[in-house]
Amino acid sequence: MMEKQILIEIRDVKKTLNGHAVLNGVNLTIYKGDLIAIVGASGGGKSVLMKNVIGLMKPDYGQIIIDGKNTVNMSHRQYLKIIERFGVLFQSGALFDSINVYENIAFPLRERTKLKEKDIKLKIEDVLASVGLKGMDNKYPAELSGGMRKRAALARAIVLNPDVVFFDEPTTGLDPILMNAIHGLIKENHHQYGYTGIIISHEIPKIFSVANKVAMLHDGLIIAYGTPEEIQNSENPHVRNFLYNQ
Repeated sequence: MMEKQILIEIRDVKKTLNGHAVLNGVNLTIYKGDLIAIVGASGGGKSVLMKNVIGLMKPDYGQIIIDGKNTVNMSHRQYLKIIERFGVLFQSGALFDSINVYENIAFPLRERTKLKEKDIKLKIEDVLASVGLKGMDNKYPAELSGGMRKRAALARAIVLNPDVVFFDEPTTGLDPILMNAIHGLIKENHHQYGYTGIIISHEIPKIFSVANKVAMLHDGLIIAYGTPEEIQNSENPHVRNFLYNQ
């Protein structure tokens, strides 16, 4: 069996915001092809950690190594090269309200590729079909349900075939049926496209059926990491308290 390739290494990352230590020395290794969920209490620093990895924030201390390169001290231009390989599904979806679904998904293709319009059209048709939104390209975000907006945002996140897709609380605000549908869609898409997926989530225990690895953030540290089964069977009192006293 081939050894898995390390894609992202987070080493001793610390971050203080408004005088409050949010990340206290986070260490985490993410392997190529994994679908990893980062879980923990609300306000515990999960989204802050993600923002440090994707470059929206810089750590006060520590290293974030992507493909063997420490990104913390890179110039803006160097880092842009790295994040070209990322897709992000923000909690809000972050669709442009003033343009339709087709134009929302076309935006990154026009910004970052030299594809002809006919090829852009084909890619959009393919990706909309893959998220269950075939024929919805002329709809505006305001005309879509919450679940459909999440699907459209997912289509935009994966249309460039990114190596890594970040999901920031992708099912927030959805009812249980829609939440299960989006979780299933993420799992199917991960299998179809083969990206490395990082999901920030508080959906316990639902997320255990989606991810193949789980890391728990508590008091600014990763206190547990393993398969969903290993996390659920953990003897760590903080893990058990989080899992079983929701």
